[in-house]
Amino acid sequence: MIIGETYLSRITLCFPKSMQMSDDEFFDFAQENPDLKMERDRFHHVILMALTGGKTGNRNAEITAELTLWNRVAQLGVVFDSSTGFRLPNGAVRSPDAAFVTTQRWNALTDEQQTKFPPLCPDFVVELMSTSDDLADADAKMQEYLENGARLGWLLSPKTAEACIYKQNEQTRVVRGFTQSLSGDDVLPNFTLDLNILR
Repeated sequence: MIIGETYLSRITLCFPKSMQMSDDEFFDFAQENPDLKMERDRFHHVILMALTGGKTGNRNAEITAELTLWNRVAQLGVVFDSSTGFRLPNGAVRSPDAAFVTTQRWNALTDEQQTKFPPLCPDFVVELMSTSDDLADADAKMQEYLENGARLGWLLSPKTAEACIYKQNEQTRVVRGFTQSLSGDDVLPNFTLDLNILR
């Protein structure tokens, strides 16, 4: 987003408590504004984010395609792309660039819950950083996923060729250089992502 001569990757809108939207109202608000990519933090601040550029969009498509192809064989759950919002246990609505939820957890939701913002944190999440993204903000978001139940998360930065791996009860591990593959471990059995596709 460009305001004057300043480029902004996101804008945060803060509302008085008396004007904060309920979960259903926020879902309806998002549906009425399909051209805007938005999230909501745990304080009910609405975050408007810029659309991604071509390179980031292509990289994101590659990640989602690899995850989808793996799941078609494994049949262990449901894969989601970057346009899906999840209502986390802390009240935030987040939209990871790619996500996976096990079949058992997905089927435990009602049809309405599956149709709107699913009220759960995915088991696996990917955040793909664009050149304008802030590392501290991205790390905070990954920590939020873990605090809300994610078992595995990857924060990928093509600009620095670094992959940060987040797991429950483990220290964040950094893989430098996009010359190897990441493993889905026990969360995504036999899934690997060749980081070369993101170079």
